[in-house]
Amino acid sequence: MAAYRRKLFATGLSCAASLINRSSCQSGRRLAVLPTLLRKNWMTLSVTGALCAVPFFQKPENLSHEDLVRRASSLVTDSANTYLSQTTLALLDSLTGYVKAVNHLVKLHKSYVASISKLSPVEEDAFWQVILRQRQEVIERRQDCEQFESCWMMAIKLSELAADAAFNAGADQASVTAQNSRQLAESQVEQIRQLIPEAERQLKDSKAEDSERLQNALSTAMEDEDIPDAYLRED
Repeated sequence: MAAYRRKLFATGLSCAASLINRSSCQSGRRLAVLPTLLRKNWMTLSVTGALCAVPFFQKPENLSHEDLVRRASSLVTDSANTYLSQTTLALLDSLTGYVKAVNHLVKLHKSYVASISKLSPVEEDAFWQVILRQRQEVIERRQDCEQFESCWMMAIKLSELAADAAFNAGADQASVTAQNSRQLAESQVEQIRQLIPEAERQLKDSKAEDSERLQNALSTAMEDEDIPDAYLRED
């Protein structure tokens, strides 16, 4: 029986690790539903019309139900903290990348405006293509931010639920750890978010988005009925 329990616990850890590794937060993707494991000591329950597999364990003689629930709630907070840390890291990287991309676009456009009178037509076209590629990167970085922020918000909610579950089960230390992790994640994300308004203000002041060259490119593309993604304007 002890060997069986260790095997079942290892299977549970493997499933949990698989779920975390698959949370890449790509647009349009959903976490795949794990196949139902058929085990002798698993029973199927119907909850509000949905079927789910629930592991059924015989209570050890030296542990109370309260002890088992407390242990389980601690495992939940550990998993929630892991998911939160990974989504926070992904969001911080995407926000930082977005700010850097915006600042780079501003510098490129200012350099273009300052040297336009000295550039030959060929050099000007080459310079403008660099600006368009950088603008496309800004768009893609912003999309990444939106996707990872959606995952991060879900992780925050899961952390809150895990902390409440641990507190109600009497696992006070696990509850406090989950709360501290959530507060730290929120503080780190907020620090990076504060850089975005200034970067976007500089982008607006540079008029890179409203340049005559860009408007001409948009008009030409619309006439050809083939608008590259790099020309698409953001709202």
